[in-house]
Amino acid sequence: MNVPSGGPKDTAPGLSAGLVALAWLTQFLVGTDLFVVAPLLPHIAASFGVSPAGAGLLVTAFSIAYVVASPVAGWVCDRRDRATVLVVALVLFSAANVGTAVAPGFGALLATRVVAGVAAAATGPTVYAPVSTRTRPRARAQVLAVVGSGLLTALWVGAPAGSLLGRYVGWQAAFVILAVGTLLLALPHAFVWRARPVPVSAGPGAAGRAGRPAMGVVVSAVAVTGLWAFSVYSLYTFLAVALHSDGRVTVVPWLLVVYGIGAVVGGQVGGRLADRGDAVRVTRAALALTAVVEVVVALLFPVTWALACALGLFALAAYAFFPAQQRHLVDMFPERASAVLSWNNSALFVGLSVAGAVGGGITQAVGYPALLYIAAAVAVPACLVARGRPGWARRQGNRA
Repeated sequence: MNVPSGGPKDTAPGLSAGLVALAWLTQFLVGTDLFVVAPLLPHIAASFGVSPAGAGLLVTAFSIAYVVASPVAGWVCDRRDRATVLVVALVLFSAANVGTAVAPGFGALLATRVVAGVAAAATGPTVYAPVSTRTRPRARAQVLAVVGSGLLTALWVGAPAGSLLGRYVGWQAAFVILAVGTLLLALPHAFVWRARPVPVSAGPGAAGRAGRPAMGVVVSAVAVTGLWAFSVYSLYTFLAVALHSDGRVTVVPWLLVVYGIGAVVGGQVGGRLADRGDAVRVTRAALALTAVVEVVVALLFPVTWALACALGLFALAAYAFFPAQQRHLVDMFPERASAVLSWNNSALFVGLSVAGAVGGGITQAVGYPALLYIAAAVAVPACLVARGRPGWARRQGNRA
């Protein structure tokens, strides 16, 4: 794992390629746990004698727990030693996965997924915050993109691998492996983040230097992420369902690989552009391109090869947004990085959950391409809201 942009001169003392790799692996394992449940639902439902729809409550329980716990975890992380918070979260996450594997009944299984959601909520921002504060501003978004690619890699590598385990070994094996992996990661995390990060300049407009950010500014900033998530995950969540209904079952795996690769590349491109220029401009451009290409995906949906090309471009444009958004938030609120990144992750899950809740009904009523037109339209106000954030941040800083 290489640190972007020229090696050590771009990072503050204490941030090495090894630390970036450790953070990446943490995001990969937590992301795999998040994404692997969906393909394992049929096996889990059969084990406990519940319907697939009933088993879907496992995903809902995890998501709700994550959304509720994430802001609290970020608040605690900004006021306590981050290494301690992260280690406790990883140990709790490991225990929750062991509980998932050995749960005697569906009620107990549901409880373990709530605990896993709470623990996961404390890991993501707690990893991102020390990484971002130890990285020089000119490489910050690029490093965040590298770490964030662990989550995206879980989408198209970790989850399919877990699904194969579920098919040939048993679904419990996937959670046992995740439990062992996260427990092993807790040990190095207990030591590598102990030293205080070297203070770094957050750049112009950093409202966090003025003290505690106004809640209205934070909500406005992260609301963009929620709208983005609805736009992106409306497409992703129901893509396989639409292709199955269209009789194109065999193309689903390789189309998801195309999507996953596009997402990883998009994150790296977005991070590099955000470090070289204005992060807000990158977020606006990514949102605008997301809306345009999502319409193209809707138009090309009936033609498989054209759909593959459009999906790759869509993922590239869409996922360029996230590292630029993270960099922008850290620049605005450097002293409350964990809390603000936690709110950002909660907004992500809110958008994802709303997309899952309403997307199925829309697809059934008017078809999958129509859902994509609606999702593309949602990206437009996100772009407009993003346009106003630098002024809000500057006014917040001036009042202080």
